[in-house]
Amino acid sequence: MNSIWELDTFYRKRDIIIIGAGFSGLWTAISIKEKYPEKSVLIIERNSIPLGASTRNAGFACFGSLTEIIADSEKMGWEKTLELVTMRFIGLQKIQHYFKHDEIDFELNGAYEIVNNEDPLSHIEVVNEKLKTITGLDQTYTLKQNKIQEFGLGKSEFLIENPCEGSLHSGKLLQKLLEKCHELKIEFLFGTEVQNIEETDKVEVQFSTDLSVIAEQLIYCTNAFTSKFLKEETIVPARGQVLLTEPIEGLKLKGTFHYDEGYYYFRNIGNRILLGGGRNQDFKTEETTAFETTEFLQNHLENFLREIILPHKDFKIALRWSGIMAMGEEKSPIVKQVSERQFCAVRLSGMGVALAPKIGEIIAEMI
Repeated sequence: MNSIWELDTFYRKRDIIIIGAGFSGLWTAISIKEKYPEKSVLIIERNSIPLGASTRNAGFACFGSLTEIIADSEKMGWEKTLELVTMRFIGLQKIQHYFKHDEIDFELNGAYEIVNNEDPLSHIEVVNEKLKTITGLDQTYTLKQNKIQEFGLGKSEFLIENPCEGSLHSGKLLQKLLEKCHELKIEFLFGTEVQNIEETDKVEVQFSTDLSVIAEQLIYCTNAFTSKFLKEETIVPARGQVLLTEPIEGLKLKGTFHYDEGYYYFRNIGNRILLGGGRNQDFKTEETTAFETTEFLQNHLENFLREIILPHKDFKIALRWSGIMAMGEEKSPIVKQVSERQFCAVRLSGMGVALAPKIGEIIAEMI
């Protein structure tokens, strides 16, 4: 049973309820409040802190490596690919517009991709030409062979640089977004799991048999965990496993790095290395929402560290974790109205950091 005090305040009716307090949910709430300050917005999050991909990622501020963009253009055509790259690029600009670099450990150290065959190099000119209007650079991607030795990389034939990308601290970015939400009087219920949704001339969000909150409109920002609510959308969970080394003396590596169409990603955090990915070695096992690491992939990542990132160097692993991304048949996110009063912004294909700021604006326009 609930008291009149609870029902009149925490569980009162709202204009808009957002489920999920990750990057998508927070940016969506901020965009709505900035556009409609008079609307009441409540964010519901089932965990004590945002959990899924936002706090479990690698902290990359990126819009796509060369081979990734080539692969996307071959799969879904240039128009859709460039639309996505534009959304990501604008998203990264927006993050930097809202927050000072030192508040979120934002570093523009440049991004690199290791390529071991010549084929992608033949596409560089075409891709650069296509990206010109987005990045404002004549050459977004350039070959930087001298840096292979400078960074101490092994088994790397070609190194491609992109100066527009960087890294950030995902935890600090989330905290700054939460601060911004509080400033805008956006309210939260953490540690609250939604059991059921009923839509009539309003939306009833049920937490238990005798407790619910009513809203005029509901927005799902639950990414890989959306299938519970929206059965008809194709959303495949994709677990990304990560490891972090102890500090390494004389570490040469600086910046963010991609390998194998972005399936492997690594960066420095000070004098440590964060490495993640490799799910293409074990796709089926990694199609899960379980926050676990597997011996198979962790060993695989350690070998990758030994052979490519830190040849002839000793290292110790300090932390291992995993996050859950959401994939589909193509990389475009699902941002749409799903019924009279319900909307969704989900399936961010491992690009939530960059896409969420822009997706929030799109949803704010829709409602």
